[in-house]
Amino acid sequence: MTELSDTRVDDAPSTGGRWAAGEDPAKRKQILDGARRVFMKLGFDAASMNDVTREAGVSKGTLYVYFANKEELFTAIIESERAAFIASMRTTLEEHDDVEEGLHDFGVSFIAHMTDEKVISAMRTVLGVRERMPALCQRFFKGPENLRTILHDYLERYVQTGQLQIEDIDLAAGQFLDLSSGSFFKFRLFGSMEQPPSAPEIERVICGAIRVFMAAYGAKRSDPA
Repeated sequence: MTELSDTRVDDAPSTGGRWAAGEDPAKRKQILDGARRVFMKLGFDAASMNDVTREAGVSKGTLYVYFANKEELFTAIIESERAAFIASMRTTLEEHDDVEEGLHDFGVSFIAHMTDEKVISAMRTVLGVRERMPALCQRFFKGPENLRTILHDYLERYVQTGQLQIEDIDLAAGQFLDLSSGSFFKFRLFGSMEQPPSAPEIERVICGAIRVFMAAYGAKRSDPA
């Protein structure tokens, strides 16, 4: 049986129907999960498509129907992880009616995620391939929807209700991200901090960030006459 035939068998859904080549979401996820483990273990440069086929448990023909090369596969992994994180952070903000509570949960989740070992490893890999894959780096940090844009939308909601007074919302969103990250992210990225910060450390930094942010942008109460 040819590799193309193997691919069609791999791609057929269990319900008895047949997916078009390269369109089975379960098979795509199977490949991405296997590739993610390979890249985490070997790094981008050392990993090969053969490593991915073995780890994911698919034929080489199937792999190449879904992804043309290692670069395309790595990009898909990064995009998938990034999209899931952005979606979760948007949900975190939407769950709150109190501006400070929303900023608190956003900040805590932001730092916990950005200092996680898997995320730090992925970022180091992205930075390592920036000359070969500049578009990936741009999308990773500045995609059309990113932390800054969803925080912008959240802050704008409270500007409209009068709870915040902000002239430049985009600037304010960036300032809160900078206040929240403290030095944790830089230290983790460059190896100065071997372990992620503890929950009390994160809480201390985020609460301080909110105090500074609200002092600058919280609605000012008029003094009684």
